[in-house]
Amino acid sequence: MTKLLVSPTDENDAAEAVAGGADIIDVKDPTAGSLGAAVPELIRRVKKAVGKSIPVSAALGDVPNLPGTVAQAALGASIAGADYVKVGLHGTRNHEDARGILGSVVQTLDEFNRESITVAALYADHNRAGTLDPLDLPSIVQGIGVGVVMLDTAIKDGRNLFDFLSDSEVSEFVLDSKNQDLEVALAGSLNGESFARAARLKPDIIGVRTAALTDGDRNSGRVDSSLVAELKGILKHHSV
Repeated sequence: MTKLLVSPTDENDAAEAVAGGADIIDVKDPTAGSLGAAVPELIRRVKKAVGKSIPVSAALGDVPNLPGTVAQAALGASIAGADYVKVGLHGTRNHEDARGILGSVVQTLDEFNRESITVAALYADHNRAGTLDPLDLPSIVQGIGVGVVMLDTAIKDGRNLFDFLSDSEVSEFVLDSKNQDLEVALAGSLNGESFARAARLKPDIIGVRTAALTDGDRNSGRVDSSLVAELKGILKHHSV
């Protein structure tokens, strides 16, 4: 069944997400961008709060084309407790540079004997964000050692993943990725019908923040376990 990833504000929100059935807890700073990086201390606190049985992911940011900077960020997040390190390829303008960023992360984690999984993310709204075509991501990461590929949106203005990509395009992305033994994560302001559309495509992971919040305020809202449970119910419905 598709796993539900929830992005909390802090360790108390993380516990609320787990109570609702979240499978992965994602640590980021929503005020710092789509995949804004939180401080390592928050990663550590969230990891301690949810325990070893719940994987924790950490966003490294909508990163620039600076391989050393991103590699150091990945190592820091891993040491702080992240099971997944998520790289938003925002500053790269060609496939070679994107591969360089991701390769530096994978190599660094390997050299320091870290088991954290590298997640490569691109943005469905790439035309307005000026980023690489997200549908190229499976070919970009081929042979590098990335474990998960992710579709998100760069600009959080209420428009969701399917405002920029069709169901058939996302479905092809899912199939292409799985054919390369990559796990697939879908995100991008998914809520209500758009969340159900994503669930029908059967990715490995669906990520949410706003959909799990009581007041829908992405920057400061609090996670509600009942909303998380509703999302889990939708995933169960579409798992058959």
